[in-house]
Amino acid sequence: MEYTQNLGRKIYITVNIFAHEEDFSVLRSYLKQLRKLEVDGVIISDPGVLSVAREEIGDIPIHLSTQANCTNSCSAGFWFSQGVQRIILARELTLKEIAAIRSKTAGELEIFVHGAMCMSYSGRCLLSNYLTGRDANRGECTHPCRWGYALVEEKRPGRYFPLEEDDRGSYIF
Repeated sequence: MEYTQNLGRKIYITVNIFAHEEDFSVLRSYLKQLRKLEVDGVIISDPGVLSVAREEIGDIPIHLSTQANCTNSCSAGFWFSQGVQRIILARELTLKEIAAIRSKTAGELEIFVHGAMCMSYSGRCLLSNYLTGRDANRGECTHPCRWGYALVEEKRPGRYFPLEEDDRGSYIF
């Protein structure tokens, strides 16, 4: 923190897991530690984590993670009403959709212009956990979306059907 602050930079800490019940046993102490460190903001996706953070971090700004999948102005309004200062919009939005949200909301918006585009909506991947036991929503993604796949129908062994992709995403079926 000292090194970063001496450079005039900011540190935002991601607390954007989709929390399981056992995660809450250490969440309060972790958030208190972030408050003591005087981080510049926290990035959250889970509503339960948000509610605990609002109690524990004082006036540290809360940003909504892209993994919360905010894709419209009504959702943005809801999150702002919950104390979120900045919303990092879903990665899947078009420029036209972003402009429409901007025109209907007054709060801070942020978008990603680089990074992995997951075949799941904004990183809500289940494949990593299913295929490897590593949970993408807990920071352990193995990026199975980048592996090569084909569909095989049980009555046609050896015949491989390609997965399709268009401007809205990838489709298994």
